[in-house]
Amino acid sequence: MSGDSVTWIELQKESDPMDFSKKVSHLSSSFLSGKTLDLNFRLKQLKALLRLYEENNGKILEALHKDMRKSELEAYLYEVTLMKNDCRDAIQLLKSWAKPKFLKRNWLVLADEAWIEKVPFGVVLVIGTWNYPFQLTLVPMCGAIAAGNCVIIKPSEISSYSAAVMAELIPKYLDRDCYQVVLGGPEETEKLLEEKFDYIFYTGSMKIGKKIHAAANKYLTPVTLELGGKSPVFVDDTVNYAMTARRIMWGKCMNMGQTCVAPDYILCSKKVEIELIKEMKITLQEWYGSDSKKATDLSRIGHKRHFERLKMFLSNSGSIALGGGIDESELWIEPTILGSTKLSKFFEKKMEYFLI
Repeated sequence: MSGDSVTWIELQKESDPMDFSKKVSHLSSSFLSGKTLDLNFRLKQLKALLRLYEENNGKILEALHKDMRKSELEAYLYEVTLMKNDCRDAIQLLKSWAKPKFLKRNWLVLADEAWIEKVPFGVVLVIGTWNYPFQLTLVPMCGAIAAGNCVIIKPSEISSYSAAVMAELIPKYLDRDCYQVVLGGPEETEKLLEEKFDYIFYTGSMKIGKKIHAAANKYLTPVTLELGGKSPVFVDDTVNYAMTARRIMWGKCMNMGQTCVAPDYILCSKKVEIELIKEMKITLQEWYGSDSKKATDLSRIGHKRHFERLKMFLSNSGSIALGGGIDESELWIEPTILGSTKLSKFFEKKMEYFLI
């Protein structure tokens, strides 16, 4: 990272698991003081968060490129722009969100008033993920700030440069008594989950989501688990094949397929398969040329472990209709189409490339 950016290794040393109790206790005290209940305070923090995005655009894009080789356009469109728009919406709508909702009275309570008061939970833990490290960590944080909570964010250790940037910038822009960053891997996350939070927001796999849910059960802590799933595509013979191929390839090649709603596999007839693969070849050639590895707008696989899983899948699955090239030194896997794939044990697992 250029300039005076703090490195991941330096910041990781600051996240001593022994300090987690102190951090949570400190934020709990700040919340109980009523500091975050003030709408003007929340607006000030939201505006500071927006300023963080606007003043550090280059640093954010650089971190995303170092973590996953994301192109500047892709990183800006699907991370920075979404974060800015989300924050602007929160600033604009905060006062209307916070207003109590008055309820209709019936004859049993004619002398009373009834309304729904919107109050924050308290200290919120946001555990981010690696594939969209800024957006999927800071957008939930923005919502938690708007709602009047104190927040601890735990960015994914896999996207280490992005995590380092968040740990560097959050304390510079937001109130340190109310918003903090914790770094580390699975061990630190487990220690962090031993603390009592008032709400937990997690984005990631079902396997880890189950562990987080189990940890939350100890204190009956409410959770939001935004988990990965399957995204099949059904294509029949009435479609425009060229348009369908382009739309599917766009959804799959964005972030190199590492998106929870990216197409996982295609269900179709043999006739459709032949036509669709033909159009997909044309699309990939048009977008990325004969050597897609040289394309500047294709990302890389986010982690060695994920690369090895995909490599194994490719070597044990159906015939490769297109692509299949790999480069372990760069965690590169070419956009790949597997034709006439049979249902197998791999079908039940999380897949990052096409099954047709």
